[in-house]
Formats: sequence, structure tokens, C-alpha cells
Amino acid sequence: MQIQKDKVVSMHYTLKDDNGTILDSSVGKQTLNYIHGHGNLIPGLEDELEGKVKEVKLNVTIPPEKAYGLKQEEMLIDLDRSSFENPENVQPGMQFQAQFDNGTQLLTVVGVTDDKVKLDGNHPLAGQTLHFDVEIMDVRDASAEEMNHGHVHGEGGHHH
Repeated sequence: MQIQKDKVVSMHYTLKDDNGTILDSSVGKQTLNYIHGHGNLIPGLEDELEGKVKEVKLNVTIPPEKAYGLKQEEMLIDLDRSSFENPENVQPGMQFQAQFDNGTQLLTVVGVTDDKVKLDGNHPLAGQTLHFDVEIMDVRDASAEEMNHGHVHGEGGHHH
């Protein structure tokens, strides 16, 4: 069975950056299970998996435009340090959730001065080329319930 829209794909993956540093991996853990063609993965990875079958192993490189996008300067914001609950504790690398008109956004502290905090609302992997090692473990039809809910159920899925 080939990977195409509405198929449930079970896979193991290892994600690396340009330096070969492992950013994330499912190896030795549960497989990643998702319904193909519904925007559950970054677009570039879904494109590469389209048409593949069980037991295929692939190594793919996804440019930022087909992953988490390019870094957007307008996503960098400066706030007064005094607007934080514990201003003396704010450090680069800390993350905060902020509520915006279009939903919740994760902001990462990228700089701190005496009175200002620079936050980055870009996805942490924005602007990065991503390298995936993927092994397809299984491909099956999605159940009517899974299609209705928009996610995989059972082992490695949304409901355990």
C-alpha cells in the first residue's frame, strides 16, 4: 500500500540540523503515526513520503521554505523587562506562551539587556534546513473515526 492522502503512516525518524546534531528522534520509542495529506507534518516531508511504501528507508533534506518557514524579522519583539513576572530571572533560551488574536504563540527569549527583553516568535526551527532519516514501518487505511477526528487512534496515536 502506498502513502497517499487519508492513509495512516507509522514511521520512525531522526531529525538533524545542518551540523548533523540530532534535534529529535523516535528511534527506540513509539513510532510517529499520522494521517497523510492533512497537514500533520511539515509540507516538505509529506511531499517526500508521498507514494512510498512500508519498509522503505529514506534520507531527505527539507529547505526552510517547506519546513517551518524563513525567519521573519517582524516576529522579533522587544518588551520592557519590567513587564515580566520575575524580571530578574529572565534569561536567553527561556520560552513563554503569549496570547494573540490568532491564538497562542510560543516566544523564545533571544536577548536581555538591563531594561529590555528581545523575544522571537518564529518557530525554533524557522530558517533551518532539516535532515530526516525516515523508516516507514506501516501504511494502512485510516478508519472512519480517525478521519472524523483528524488524527490517529490507538498505539502511537492520539488516544491511548
